[in-house]
Amino acid sequence: MSRADSPTRLVVIGQGYVGLPLALRATEVGMDVVGFDVDGPKTKRLAAGSSHVEDVSDERLAAALATGHYHPTDDPDRLDGFDVTVIDVPTPLVDGVPHLGHVEDSSELVGSHLRPGATVVLESTSYPGTTEELVGPILEERSGLVAGRDFHLGYSPERIDPGNTDWRLENTPQVVAGIDDASLQAVSTFYERIVCHTVPVSGTREAELTKLLENTFRHVNIALVNELAMFAADLDIDLWEAIDAASTKPFGYLRFTPGPGVGGHCLPIDPSYLSWKVRRSLGQPFRFVELANDVNEHMPDYVIRRLMLAFNRRGRSVSGARVLVVGIAYKKNTGDAREAPGTVIAQLLAGLGADVRIADPHVPDDVVPYPIVDLTSDEVDAAEGIVLVTDHDAFDFDMIGSRARYVLDTRNRLTGTNVERL
Repeated sequence: MSRADSPTRLVVIGQGYVGLPLALRATEVGMDVVGFDVDGPKTKRLAAGSSHVEDVSDERLAAALATGHYHPTDDPDRLDGFDVTVIDVPTPLVDGVPHLGHVEDSSELVGSHLRPGATVVLESTSYPGTTEELVGPILEERSGLVAGRDFHLGYSPERIDPGNTDWRLENTPQVVAGIDDASLQAVSTFYERIVCHTVPVSGTREAELTKLLENTFRHVNIALVNELAMFAADLDIDLWEAIDAASTKPFGYLRFTPGPGVGGHCLPIDPSYLSWKVRRSLGQPFRFVELANDVNEHMPDYVIRRLMLAFNRRGRSVSGARVLVVGIAYKKNTGDAREAPGTVIAQLLAGLGADVRIADPHVPDDVVPYPIVDLTSDEVDAAEGIVLVTDHDAFDFDMIGSRARYVLDTRNRLTGTNVERL
């Protein structure tokens, strides 16, 4: 078989919540896929057929492995001869500043294996200009090739929504961009095999901004209803009823609900990439983002204040009290506790001297330094106070509402005489 007739050889850098679903989907459509990750134990676990991503079942992983075309590895030599590489690595904040070390390292690695005619796509979220100003020069320096002339380079923001069974990788439209027309065509051609619909934009900066706009929109609107929740409680107004009523308007309104804070990689981090870029490039603050950060970051503090007031009304101190935190993942029906407000709430409670227990069937025991327990009637009865942080479908909400001595419900899922809503 000639190279022209052989399957597309794809390398996906990073086998996490984004990279693993992409690698398996590409395998399922007939590509030969190397799933590279620097975490050796992770790739060994994947090679053994054990998935660490809840949205990817062991059965689906086993089927991909059985084709002989999915190869999880931490061996850099396996990157040789790729047609397409997609970079899906974390882009965290360190001391409030974008940290692109993983992107830089990945670009160095890819550049050392880059050949003429290949395509490189960045999917990791970052500020506008990252693809052309950071990734491109590293690839060129390492390979001795020129982006656009010798190889294709593009950006396509990931849109993975953990726990969402309706909108998956394959049926979610994919925004695509390249540094020139040929790169855009190459990137589009790749994703047209992966997803149902592609949305081309004129440049990589527009595509990078698209991702930040999507998450900043959510971040700002969540901050709005979170701040309203604080004011409505003081004014003795039922905000949840007002939100339900406003949601009946068929135009000009989108429903957002308050909660204990924001978590995951997207909302606590991505909008700050945009505000950092604006301040660095233009010397101006992005006031909406900074206000939203301030509101959402302090929601766990507000939850604790509400809990302390409730204990005080009952003549009890949080110190020494047994408090059950129900759900600690940042998102329902997932085990993802990255940047989760529930972990902050647990830390604050422990700092006040509370005996903290965690009930979360999705989160591994080693995520938090507190006992993780099953949500049984005995645990509910033993708790002097309960904070519902994450409303996993696995929880028995009727049991909690009917048996708990006191619950602060941050998700509007419970009813009962001892239930207080955020």
